[in-house]
Amino acid sequence: MSSSLFVALQRLFGSEPESPDAADGERANGERRREPPSPIQATSTIFLVLRRLRPPLIALILIYAIAVLGLTLVPGVDDQGRPWKMSFFHAFYFMTYTATSIGFGETPYAFSNAQRMWVTLSIYLAVLGWAYTIATVLWMLRDRSFRHAVALRRFAGRVRALQEPFVLIAGCGHAGRRLARSLDALDWRVVAIDLAQERIDELALASLRADVPALAIDARNPENLLLAGLASPWCSTIVALTNDDETNLAVVMTVALRHPDVAVIARADSPLAAERMRAFGEPMIISPFDLYGDYLRVALSSPSSMQLIEWLTADPLATRPPLRTPPRGRWIVCGHGRFGGEVAADLRAEGLAVTVVDPAATTTDDPAIIAGSATEAAVLAAAKPQDAVGLVAATDEDTINLSVIAAARRLNASLYILARQNEPANAPLFRAVGVDFPMIPAHILLHEVLPRIVAPLLARFIAAIPTLGEVWASALLTRLARHCGDTVPARWRVRLDMTEAPALVRWFAAGRGILLGDLLHVRDDVSAEVAAVPLLLVREGEAIVAPGNDCALAADDEILFAGTTAGRRALAHLFESDAARDWTLSGRHAPSGWIWRRLARTGR
Repeated sequence: MSSSLFVALQRLFGSEPESPDAADGERANGERRREPPSPIQATSTIFLVLRRLRPPLIALILIYAIAVLGLTLVPGVDDQGRPWKMSFFHAFYFMTYTATSIGFGETPYAFSNAQRMWVTLSIYLAVLGWAYTIATVLWMLRDRSFRHAVALRRFAGRVRALQEPFVLIAGCGHAGRRLARSLDALDWRVVAIDLAQERIDELALASLRADVPALAIDARNPENLLLAGLASPWCSTIVALTNDDETNLAVVMTVALRHPDVAVIARADSPLAAERMRAFGEPMIISPFDLYGDYLRVALSSPSSMQLIEWLTADPLATRPPLRTPPRGRWIVCGHGRFGGEVAADLRAEGLAVTVVDPAATTTDDPAIIAGSATEAAVLAAAKPQDAVGLVAATDEDTINLSVIAAARRLNASLYILARQNEPANAPLFRAVGVDFPMIPAHILLHEVLPRIVAPLLARFIAAIPTLGEVWASALLTRLARHCGDTVPARWRVRLDMTEAPALVRWFAAGRGILLGDLLHVRDDVSAEVAAVPLLLVREGEAIVAPGNDCALAADDEILFAGTTAGRRALAHLFESDAARDWTLSGRHAPSGWIWRRLARTGR
């Protein structure tokens, strides 16, 4: 039970908790969610300070109380030499300015020897009391629980201060930090939590433009997720990217049971974890191993489609990825764990022969399975890399994968290499050994998560790319490269309504039509076009992938574009300005000011 002093200080320095019933009622009415009481209010920093400083504060109070009482009892004399005793007010006043070392002098009369002896004793006692108090404060500042309580309070305050949509990232590993950097580059606000303090420190040292509230807390605790802003009306998405499936499952459960209106994206390395997550609503589940296998199949059937997918979903600060063209023929998979099994299955699904080198395999008569470790020269030679076109280094140890690649390359220098890179720090070694298609979980997670957050229509477009063929993908790559060079294209969505495209809506209201190609040509230069490529058009829920220039537009259409920031600005001006619209669509200058429009109507 809290003391009355603690309750009073709580009300003075904290916020009043809201009733859960009121919050539920507000959500039922479709309004913004109310933020429930913060867990730091239950373990307040004020309460911790009062508890730590209770002994020295009591000691100081007793010392000054005894000193004041003694001054009132010890006899003195006035300026006439008559006996005189100090009042409580004068005694308290004297001890107050003595404690602050101001030293106004003896008041109201000169002290007697007895009073001076008592003041001397009081001063020494006060010095001891203050020394005890200061030592306690210094010890408290070094106390781990106090520093954690202060960090909690500061973190909660920074999260509550956010008044714009933000993404909550649970897990600040390599993938989480890259996602935070990419979102920051796109002007999205981020809140991050992780169990390891060193990962939070690495995020704090990153060169981000905006201040990122981050704290080392356990994401499995639902109260910690509420503290990190899950219940905030500005929390748009929570992304669980830890390397622990149980933690990611706990995040999905908390969101589904406490705030199902918040979108959740979760990493799942095992099929069992993915199934358990699907039991809680409809979370977006991402498995790096499954996605890599899907990417490999796309690269085998349509290398340009794979390059287009990587380019459109890349980090905004990255460059155009290389064209990956895995050869067809027999492949060797070294290590048949979770990742190796996925890759082997995908290669066989594409009709390719696969030889598996698995140290966990028992002796078998199947020539496609070789028991043993590929680091042994005899085992690797039995797989016959001289006759293979590609090799997959799929173990969960980077040193083993690198040694297998080096040994295989000595036997066949032309092997196409796929490799699992487990540690980001080993990236230079994998580049030096010549890996053609590395499997880096952080990169795969970023390519999948980023478009789902910043451009949901882009994820819909990406899913359709493999079905459109190599010729189409190559033509779109050429068109994007003509506008963007090797930089990652900007991606944006526009809805043709009065909010985002009022000039076009007024054009539609006048009974006139617009073709998509009319928006992209430059009136002053017939051979030029706006640096924007339409990727997807959505009308009444139906999607048109890569709409052509002859596609007729209508009000409330949603269009996904990719291009340059200059192209985005040009289209935004066209959508908002009647003068720019008229010049682009009809070739005439329309009056833009109110006076000129009135004069034009009068003239007509």
